[in-house]
Amino acid sequence: MDLETGVYQNYVKKESWRTVLTLAYQSLGVVYGDLSTSPLYVYKNTFEEDIHHSETNEEIFGVLSFVFWTLTLVPLLKYVFIVLRADDNGEGGTFALYSLLCRHARVNSLPNGQLADEELFEYKKDSIGLAPKSSFGSRLKSTLEKHRVLQRFLLVLALIGTCMVIGDGILTPAISVFSAVSGLELSMSKEHHKYVEVPVACIILIGLFSLQHYGTHRVGFLFAPVVLLWLLCISSIGLYNIFHWNPHVYRALSPYYMYKFFRKTQRGGWMSLGGILLCITGSEAMFADLGHFSQLSIKIAFTSLVYPSLILAYMGQAAYLSRHHTMESDYQIGFYVSVPEKLRWPVLVIAILAAVVGSQAIITGTFSIIKQCSSLGCFPKVKIVHTSSKIHGQIYIPEINWLLMVLCLAVTIGFRDTRRMGNASGLAVITVMLVTTCLMSLVIVLCWQKSVFLAVAFVFFFGSIEALYFTASLTKFLEGAWVPVVLAFIFLVIMCVWHYGTLKKYEFDLQNKVSINWLLSLGPSLGIVRVRGIGLVHTELVSGIPAIFSHFVTNLPAFHQVLVFLCIKSVPVPHVKPEERFLVGHIGPREYRLYRCIVRYGYRDVHKDDMEFEKDLVCSIAEFICSGSGSPSHVNEDPLKDEDKMTVVGTCSSHTEGIQMSEDDTDNIEAAGPSELKEIPSPSPSPVIKPRKRVRFIVPKSPEIETGAREELQELMEAREAGIAYILGHSYVKAKQGSSLVKKLVINYGYEFLRRNSRPSTHALTVPHASTLEVGMMYHV
Repeated sequence: MDLETGVYQNYVKKESWRTVLTLAYQSLGVVYGDLSTSPLYVYKNTFEEDIHHSETNEEIFGVLSFVFWTLTLVPLLKYVFIVLRADDNGEGGTFALYSLLCRHARVNSLPNGQLADEELFEYKKDSIGLAPKSSFGSRLKSTLEKHRVLQRFLLVLALIGTCMVIGDGILTPAISVFSAVSGLELSMSKEHHKYVEVPVACIILIGLFSLQHYGTHRVGFLFAPVVLLWLLCISSIGLYNIFHWNPHVYRALSPYYMYKFFRKTQRGGWMSLGGILLCITGSEAMFADLGHFSQLSIKIAFTSLVYPSLILAYMGQAAYLSRHHTMESDYQIGFYVSVPEKLRWPVLVIAILAAVVGSQAIITGTFSIIKQCSSLGCFPKVKIVHTSSKIHGQIYIPEINWLLMVLCLAVTIGFRDTRRMGNASGLAVITVMLVTTCLMSLVIVLCWQKSVFLAVAFVFFFGSIEALYFTASLTKFLEGAWVPVVLAFIFLVIMCVWHYGTLKKYEFDLQNKVSINWLLSLGPSLGIVRVRGIGLVHTELVSGIPAIFSHFVTNLPAFHQVLVFLCIKSVPVPHVKPEERFLVGHIGPREYRLYRCIVRYGYRDVHKDDMEFEKDLVCSIAEFICSGSGSPSHVNEDPLKDEDKMTVVGTCSSHTEGIQMSEDDTDNIEAAGPSELKEIPSPSPSPVIKPRKRVRFIVPKSPEIETGAREELQELMEAREAGIAYILGHSYVKAKQGSSLVKKLVINYGYEFLRRNSRPSTHALTVPHASTLEVGMMYHV
């Protein structure tokens, strides 16, 4: 028996390692496409203007030393060994760090947070809620919780990093594809080249963005082989150049050559750091794309293949250039000049394919981060298309895709050279890294509960390196680096205006919600005729009755027999488990047939389609009725206190042993098969209203359902058969009288413009128009 157990454990271990290695291989195409194409333009950008290649080779060896140590300290030491450990339940990126901090310090950008959210599995994971061990950590936590200014600063800091990532999503495809196409320069005359390079790059970019709506799952299997082939190609050429031209180039890896570089080049050397910085573009993807892979797989791929291949490629280029100081063509410094002439055309093709793969990864990452921002209330609602039902995270956002394409083409046509594109891309990349460093220092103290000295050492060490590159990039502001600043500023204004308007609208809803005493005074019929069917009243409130409901009651002659106040909200965790999806509760006594249902999604969760969602929603209410939460003991209690009592209910698929719902288009209903289940039959259909479907609930025999709950279930079935109507509030937001000029501009023009040109908050439900009732309402905030 022990032997069998040991064999089984070894089998599981082998399977897990096989999975890890498979993920490591797949990560090449998704994570490392951008980073692996950086040798195309690093040396070219570095030697473009500020420094020149001389006979002493001090410049080229100094640049190689900088590239080696930058790759070693930032991607390898900082990201692989430290930052990857700061995952948010397996997810990475700027917003994952922010979400992690929000939960530990109880700082939340979402206004409709609840204590029940803190009971979520992913919320409580990793000992969240425990006070920091150090006194400084406790003081920092309490300071963040007390001061709204610091909370807003933290949010703006995260948004700046996010905006720079979006800017990088515009710049990376431009510089990657343009640099790959620039290899044509060695194959044709300079006069012809300038008329070919830009059009070819634009055609490739247009094709890349035009194919986004098909998704990457159809061609995704080609991504990893392309990047693997590219890495093997550049490392092999690097080895050839090292042994053929300068076997002693390894000496330049010594930090002493950095000192010699600065001693000779001085200010020009410092300004050239903006080009050297490009060797780490794409490093942030290791953390941002963590949700698609695992920490171990990303570490294995980088340390065993990507890192050594890049080092060999840069060493090979330096070895070639150390023996070639004067060249016949004007293409003085660059990647293709070090490629043997017979291999240039095959390498050009592979380079273009690798550039397309790298660009695809950053575009997909941009879609993903905008979805996260939208989920957390920091970006207008946009149409999100899930291009694959099997692969998690494969999404497409049409509006953003075409906007990225237009801006990417504008950068390519406007700049027409890798120098200014590189200046722009470098500033975007280093800004994201600085933001990550700042947020990581807070994570070290608040989440990891480590010493403040460790956090200060982290910021001082990595922050100093990144600040050096950041200042060098800023000197190129007028030479292209202004582009990411302008783009980030525009996106930041959009995010802040939307977030501010959303908060003000929620505050108005909260202040003007209807008292439950008013509802109870209407009686069980609510003072109106109750007709068959379920009415879903969409609201952002998690407690109380929305003001818009009083408009319905006073203006409509009849209402549905079952009313559900539906709130669909995001919580600051990446995923919510299906068994924790719904919070269900009664509003008022049971005979009112009023329910509150709060549907919780993580910022990386996929929203279900309307039919499956409706079934899960009705099933969750039925499960709540049967669970005993609606027992008679609750009827005599104070309804004001009872309103806050909510029960966690999962989706149909998460509680297979609980209540199940069956819908049939015909009247021929077969008896329930399993002996442990019994069927609650549906009431006979009304002769006036023809039901669309026959509905039945199948519940476990034990425990027995008491009479009141059985009647409630039967009424719910009858209402479901009659159909579901969505009641939506169509709000117009205006600044109230006496508001400042800035607030009027932000609310009346900025927020209103974004609201009119964005999707409604219920778009994720794909609500059928025939079942929708919209009521307009003016908000003065």
